Amino acid sequence: MTRQMPRIMTVAGIISDLDDDPSESVCSDISSSSVQHDRLIIVANQLPIKAHRKTDGSRGWTFSWDENSLLLQLKDGLGDDEIDVIYVGCLKEDIHLNEQDEVSQTLLETFKCVPTFLPPELFTRFYHGFCKQQLWPLFHYMLPLSPDLGGRFNRSLWQAYVSVNKIFADRIMEVINPEDDFVWIHDYHLMVLPTFLRKRFNRVKLGFFLHSPFPSSEIYKTLPVREELLRALLNSDLIGFHTFDYARHFLSCCSRLLGISYESKRGYISLEYYGRTVSIKILPVGIHMKQLQSVLNLPETESKVSDLIKQFQEQGKTMLLGVDDLDIFKGISLKLLAMEQLLIQHPEWQGKVVLVQIANPARGTGKDVKEVKTETYSTVKRINETFGRPGYDPVILIDEPLKFYERVAYYVTAECCLVTAVRDGMNLIPYEYIISRQGTDNLDKILGLEPSKPKKSMLVVSEFIGCSPSLSGAVRVNPWNIDAVSDAMDCALELSEGEKQMRHEKHYKYVSSHDVGYWARSFFQDLERTCKDHVRRRCWGIGFGLSFRVVALDLNFRKLSMEHIVSAYKRTTTRAILLDYDGTLMPQSSIDKSPSLKTIEMLNTLCRDKNNMVFVVSAKSRNTLEEWFADCEKLGLAAEHGCFLRLKREDEWETCVQFEECGWKQNAEPVMMLYTETTDGSTIEDKETALVWSYEDADPDFGSCQAKELLDHLESVLANEPVTVKRGQSSVEVKPQGVSKGLVAKRLLTTMQERGMTPDFVVCIGDDRSDEDMFEVITSSVASGELISPKAEVFACTVGNKPSKAKYYLDDTVEIARLMKGLASVSEQSVNVLAFE
Repeated sequence: MTRQMPRIMTVAGIISDLDDDPSESVCSDISSSSVQHDRLIIVANQLPIKAHRKTDGSRGWTFSWDENSLLLQLKDGLGDDEIDVIYVGCLKEDIHLNEQDEVSQTLLETFKCVPTFLPPELFTRFYHGFCKQQLWPLFHYMLPLSPDLGGRFNRSLWQAYVSVNKIFADRIMEVINPEDDFVWIHDYHLMVLPTFLRKRFNRVKLGFFLHSPFPSSEIYKTLPVREELLRALLNSDLIGFHTFDYARHFLSCCSRLLGISYESKRGYISLEYYGRTVSIKILPVGIHMKQLQSVLNLPETESKVSDLIKQFQEQGKTMLLGVDDLDIFKGISLKLLAMEQLLIQHPEWQGKVVLVQIANPARGTGKDVKEVKTETYSTVKRINETFGRPGYDPVILIDEPLKFYERVAYYVTAECCLVTAVRDGMNLIPYEYIISRQGTDNLDKILGLEPSKPKKSMLVVSEFIGCSPSLSGAVRVNPWNIDAVSDAMDCALELSEGEKQMRHEKHYKYVSSHDVGYWARSFFQDLERTCKDHVRRRCWGIGFGLSFRVVALDLNFRKLSMEHIVSAYKRTTTRAILLDYDGTLMPQSSIDKSPSLKTIEMLNTLCRDKNNMVFVVSAKSRNTLEEWFADCEKLGLAAEHGCFLRLKREDEWETCVQFEECGWKQNAEPVMMLYTETTDGSTIEDKETALVWSYEDADPDFGSCQAKELLDHLESVLANEPVTVKRGQSSVEVKPQGVSKGLVAKRLLTTMQERGMTPDFVVCIGDDRSDEDMFEVITSSVASGELISPKAEVFACTVGNKPSKAKYYLDDTVEIARLMKGLASVSEQSVNVLAFE
């Protein structure tokens, strides 16, 4: 049963009081729809629709599907029986305000399309302004170093871009069933749309696919709105890229600009963003096999192929083919210069080889397009005047729009296809060429080929286009190197028949099995997988404008409430307080790591309360801790992750585990020194029982890469030593086996029990992996009821919303300081009351 499509959807829910527009943000803690039928809303700048004004004199429009649209083609891969598809986007034609309601109704009822109408002036600033003059050149590595080079950032064009994205969100709101529907957004025109949708419905199931390159962080960082775009993309559940390079650049930007690292688990790459998992998908789009094969079978295609055979093969000429948009990134003029070089260096090809260059109209407008056109025409003219002769032009430039069947006919008859763009997101021309060269039985007859004979094709492709990694049999070139491209052309012409057949067979196998349907199914399956745990999360929105994001928590994992813990603190009489130091009491980013006077005062206040046993657990050495906390008489300290501890200042330091002399340091230190010398910003800290390599001040990407190598290197070198090598936050540490912060927790709880002080209140706060051992000991002690009273108030709390064995979290060290100050003030009041009595 297909659901009725609502005209306007409204959802009851809890409104976040942190949002800048409360009326628009819904915390979607509501039950799912009882009707289980997948529906996908596909959103793109343009609808897959052709519109024509009626020519019979009557008012109105006629509409038809645009069969060449990728958005329409991907629908075939999803299957009409399983998924309903709705499209949201603009029409190419400008529809008058008076006709918009009628057009909307027609498109919705007949095509399941929801048109987004934009005022012409706004569309120009959005599309030709921000998209084509600023984003598109930058994403293709063109920096606006001068006003003539690309478009300088213009705040009003950015505002138009945001406004259009918001209008798209409004249109989606009219048709979405937020708890059930999936939304798939396409390309750089709508990069901030995920934020507007996530703001309306916190649990929206949202995928985004970028069809252009994503530039390296050095290029992307120049964009003034870099963080707004990154944070908007991270409001998606799944982000798709054509190649690993594009995904790697995006992940590097997340790391360098937002401090978010990614992990690869069971083959899936993902980031944790405020408790939400954002997955990364790497899969190049494919072509629509059925559509291309149906065009190959058309009589007009066969007729055009016959004409081209007469024009080229029967005249003893071999065709090289180029099919490109006439824009600055397609490298047409560089390709023409390479053709000129081929004719100069290999005069034997003169009169025999023809380059047919089909130049499609550019999608953008501007000075750069005119310059490309002028340069292309003048270069073609020069080459033809130099090398041409009666009946032979080495370059044939076709700059009028060709019908698809005509283009396919050129593919069928071309000996080699040249795709030498200097930068391109994907480019499906090579895929279309390979399938066309596979041909049909009728085309084989026209071409004079035996039906059983293996087909052949040759490709020369740029290293800088998205399809290049998937075409391992192509001759890959640097398009800027004219000599190399010229040599590649010669290689493609000279290669043996058998080699051409093997390369074609390899390509055909890949392209035919990785079509647009495969791509769409794979993306949708990953989107379903990523969104399946939405119902198991509690969500709420925080942040203003484009900084909006959703915090998602496990149902059993929640933020520690100040009122809750203070109330429990007041009710209890025997309390254990375990506090990590770096990243908990002291921010990781602080240069001066020593505790402030306020921290010392707060700890002393807690220690003066006879009901409390307070412990600070740190990775620092005991000498450092002795110096820092010299004024804290009753404070318990644990040094070097629990290797040493003492219950109060006057006590001697105890050793928690037995360990031998640290002879292993002689092997470990030279290895660490090697990595320190080659990693700028890294340091070594030599402790009594441990060695720590820190890359906190190094480049985060390079530091992380080096840390992984160092970990492997040390594990190999120290395989027979009684030590463990562990990766920490921006560090690699070697320490004696059996040492963990969990030992400190166990020792404190055991000591309290021995003194007849089984705690009825436990708070344990830490921020990294080493603190998880403390949380584990406390959780298991509660479960067994051995060291902690079964009725005890227990608060295991991590810093930041992230996967943890703790049940609570606080956002940062500022909140922890506020919390501990609150507990200290309660103790101070009770101490003062006792003193007064």
